[in-house]
Amino acid sequence: MAIKTVVFDLDGTLADTSRDLIAAANRCFEELGFGAALDPVADAATAFRGGRAMLTLGFSRVDRAAGEAEIDREYPRFLGAYREVIDRETKLYPGASRAVTALRHAGFRTSICTNKPEGLAELLMQRLGFREAFDALVGADTLPVRKPDPAPYVAAVERAGGRVEQSVLIGDTVTDRDTARAAGVPVVLVAFGPGGADAAELAPDALIGHFDELSEVVADLLG
Repeated sequence: MAIKTVVFDLDGTLADTSRDLIAAANRCFEELGFGAALDPVADAATAFRGGRAMLTLGFSRVDRAAGEAEIDREYPRFLGAYREVIDRETKLYPGASRAVTALRHAGFRTSICTNKPEGLAELLMQRLGFREAFDALVGADTLPVRKPDPAPYVAAVERAGGRVEQSVLIGDTVTDRDTARAAGVPVVLVAFGPGGADAAELAPDALIGHFDELSEVVADLLG
């Protein structure tokens, strides 16, 4: 029987990392003398788009003259600040651990494909006590390219011992949808994060409102 693989995005899919990400970005703005530029609730969706997206949004609010040079300068500082608070408020979404465990018991391989730097993703998953539930992890800097290029997804499947044609991607954003389309695999989007209300507009192969729905949806998609 062919090995089947379920690949998960991390931020906004497996875990709500938004408050810690925004806290790290706000620390950059506070050290520049601007104060907190981002709101931990209203800007959660931007947090899941990554550090540069948060810095871009924040600078647009506090210093409209700021450009790519300022974002490039602050990005390493953001990463350092984020490492310090990486699991302060981050939580796995309800049912995530149970769903991944059920997939593994059913014989699926599981993997992570994230645009978070690999070292930070590894650190976070270890802190959450959840790293051993996955056969592989591919981050933004594991390869020379990142999602939505399909190469990181392919690597995440193959490093888990699977085959791309027998895999599915679980994500939360247009980046995940585009990654799956580029790789030629089905995509399941979660509807419980900050972008959940708009997830259906991305035309995924399936939507889930809770991780308890995942096993049945994966079985339908992969046969």
